[in-house]
Amino acid sequence: MNTHDGSAASDPRSRRRVVGAVASGVPLALAGCLGGGSDGDGEASISPVSLDGERACDQCGMIVRDHPGPVGQVHFADDEPEGGRPAQFCSSVCTYTYRFDAEDGGRDPLATFLTDYSTVDQEVFEEGEDVMFSSHVESSAFARTTELTVVAGSDVIGSMGPELIPFSEGSDVESFVAEYGGEPMDAEAVDRGTLEAL
Repeated sequence: MNTHDGSAASDPRSRRRVVGAVASGVPLALAGCLGGGSDGDGEASISPVSLDGERACDQCGMIVRDHPGPVGQVHFADDEPEGGRPAQFCSSVCTYTYRFDAEDGGRDPLATFLTDYSTVDQEVFEEGEDVMFSSHVESSAFARTTELTVVAGSDVIGSMGPELIPFSEGSDVESFVAEYGGEPMDAEAVDRGTLEAL
């Protein structure tokens, strides 16, 4: 498991403790409206890559693996300016910000992936009033935004501060919201207003 910048955590807990099963599921919001990522034949074959090593966030320049919270990647129809690799990010916020800017510039995002906290055994760190989840950069930790619900406005922060925390399972969303607050929404429904509200 990753730790926040190598610092000692005062209260690490496993995912099983933090995101346990809750009786009712969360409605998984509205249909996505971001465009791109339509999962046609070509898009369906796109798989996430590992973001390990010294990979820098394409939005802010921070090393992806060195910071807490969800990370992301966007696969575009063209290879520029990333040079034949997907765009890579240290946070959900950086992922969406870069994607929106790229779309405004006429680029076509084929698939967007974020950390799926329903499938990883994350640690939780509490430093003062800040609560953070461990980062997971292995390819198996990612899911498409078309499969995810994100929680906005919770007590859990990421590498860039206030964060969108993604899950693929409704019961995990319910449990997370019960413990950390926030509002669930379909990950494909996130827009610039969502980011500004954080």
